[in-house]
Amino acid sequence: PERSLTPMLEGIHKTQAVATRVHVHAGPETVGNRIQFYKGVPARPPLLLRTLLPQPVRTEGTKTAVGARVRCTYTAGEVVKRITAVESPRLIEFAVIDQRLGIERVARTLGGSYQLFSCGDGTDVELVTNYSAYLHPRLLWRPLEVLLVRQLHHHILRGILAAIPFPAAKPGMRPAVAESLEPQCAPPGGLACTISESRSHR
Repeated sequence: PERSLTPMLEGIHKTQAVATRVHVHAGPETVGNRIQFYKGVPARPPLLLRTLLPQPVRTEGTKTAVGARVRCTYTAGEVVKRITAVESPRLIEFAVIDQRLGIERVARTLGGSYQLFSCGDGTDVELVTNYSAYLHPRLLWRPLEVLLVRQLHHHILRGILAAIPFPAAKPGMRPAVAESLEPQCAPPGGLACTISESRSHR
């Protein structure tokens, strides 16, 4: 049976959403076939991810069908995701139904999505992560959490870029982060990040 991820904490906590978008010089079909989770990226994670997060070991399961489960094994435990929506090649959405990484009193991942949008001469890929965070004061901890999620997104999206064959993409580009609060095409090969939060009562 599935276990609830609602933490046994009283009072108010905030649910965060971080979205990062990259523009790829390739069509949605080409890009959609290269969508991957953290473990699927062959490149070594950046130092911040290696220092603060458990490292991925393997992934089992398929992400192509609604209801499918993906088990991600890490050095410190595992995360189980259930695919909640698939509209190939433009959407993969998932919910985290079990997280056992030893950081559950600090933060829990709730779910996320990969969305593809036709944009100009290619495709925008938007990666979203939703999570709950419990460290206080929020003013101090929130920027560090967002930085960590951004780094994770950049690592995954660069892996997708690198997996698309030339000339459909430009794998030599090093994406530069840009803040954007309005929907728009991301700069070619570049990353745009947006952040939102909502207050949840548990």
